[in-house]
Order: sequence, then C-alpha cells, then structure tokens
Amino acid sequence: MKFSDRQTEIIEIVKKDGPITGEEIAEKLGLSRATIRADLSVLTMIGIIGARPKVGYFYTGKSELTILTEDYKKLKVKDFMSLPFSVDVKTSIYDVIVNLFMEDISSMFITENGFLAGIVSRKDLIRFTLGNSDIKKTPISIIMTRMPNIVHIFREDSVYKAANLIVTRGFDSLPVVKKVNENEYKIVGRFTKTNVTRLFVDICDGDIL
Repeated sequence: MKFSDRQTEIIEIVKKDGPITGEEIAEKLGLSRATIRADLSVLTMIGIIGARPKVGYFYTGKSELTILTEDYKKLKVKDFMSLPFSVDVKTSIYDVIVNLFMEDISSMFITENGFLAGIVSRKDLIRFTLGNSDIKKTPISIIMTRMPNIVHIFREDSVYKAANLIVTRGFDSLPVVKKVNENEYKIVGRFTKTNVTRLFVDICDGDIL
C-alpha cells in the first residue's frame, strides 16, 4: 500500500522520537490530535507502528516492504490458479503427447475414476519415446509418477507456499486438489510457473493490493 505524505511524516517522527504520544506527534505536525487520529489508526492496524497505554506510539521495525511481503503471503492459490487439464490412466502416451502440445502445457495430470492418480511431464514423455515402444498402444499409466508420490496443494494454501514448492522442487506445475476422503483427491486446478510470473507482473503493475 502507498502511504500519504502525512502518514510518512508520522512514521519518521515515531522512528526518531518514539515512544511518543499522539498529542506530541500532532504538535510536531502543527495539527490537532483529532486530525491525525485516522492516520495513527491505519499505521497501527497494519503494524508499522505500535501503541501502548500511558507510553505512546513506537516504531515496530517493520518497513513498508515487510508489510507488503506479509500481505502477499496471505494471497490464496484459489484466486490465481489456472484450469486443470487431465486424462484418464488408460489414455495412450501418443494421445497424451498430442493433448500436451495442443494445450501448450508442461505436464499432464492423470486421473482414475475421476481422482488424481498420477502426473507426467514433457521430460518423462521424451525419455520414453526415445525407445522403440509403440506409444499409440502404451497407456500413460506405464510411465506416470503415481500417488502418493505427487506433490499437490489445496485451494486455500498460500501462493507463497505453491511458488516455493515450484522453485525449490523444480516443478513446472502443481495439481490443486480437493480432498474427498483419506487417499482420494479431485483435481480442481493447476498452479504453474506461468501463474507465478503473471502474479509478479500484476504486483509490479499495482493490480494486486
């Protein structure tokens, strides 16, 4: 968020002279206590400054960047995920390759009886097709990574958690799932490197927060 000139002045006063009372801050600004009451409330609410009874206002040590970072970590996957693409476990490797390139995605989610059963990446497909196997007759289940070895996320997880998994684990995409029972999950979305990049651009453009 962007602070007003007066709020910025208040922050600097509290940094320099805190703990300091509201009346003393107002006096330094040449304003009344009532005039800056709303500004003090905002700065206290977001955590830039703190307040103690009979002591006054003090600087918390949190910068604007720190506050923004905390806000961004609260963003939810459900608000930024993409639509999921999936095929059944019986689908041939050839058809998966066709679907993968038609949709221009880096990995395909695999389902069995409507539940997440596996995932396959372009690298998996390239590695397999280098052999002499008949990809039109071989089901994708032969080469997919199976549950429970699939890293997944939920709609209510933070975008930070999802992005961190993508970066640290080297994934291209993550299935966003809804838990149906102990070992079965419905695919409700996908979160990818593209989602992370688009989110970064939107933040820089000021379209978020």
